Amino acid sequence: QVQLVESGGGLVQAGGSLRLSCAASGRTFSNYAMAWFRQAPGKERDIVAAISRNRNTYYADSVKGRFTISRNNAKNTVFLQMNILKPEDTAVYYCAADEYFFGYRTRTEDYKYWGQGTQVTVSS
Repeated sequence: QVQLVESGGGLVQAGGSLRLSCAASGRTFSNYAMAWFRQAPGKERDIVAAISRNRNTYYADSVKGRFTISRNNAKNTVFLQMNILKPEDTAVYYCAADEYFFGYRTRTEDYKYWGQGTQVTVSS
């Protein structure tokens, strides 16, 4: 089992920045591909960014150039640095993990472990 706990969400004005953190416990963190998803009210949960064991990364087109995903295996933590935030970034952000030795995945069904979510609200 892997437990994931997100933090760092909040209310920010458009153009501002937030840094989300996801702390993992329970298994060997370095074996896991990690990802951030988000879900706005009335919408599906969509991929935001993903990072493999080897730190290969993926970004949704809507966040490329503004968001950065990273991981610190020594601290069992994955981060999402969000810059130049827009009102359309408003959503609950979820951390996800699964044990993939190669690459990353971008679908919700590809991840076994999920955090409880953290709210990000961007005001215009």
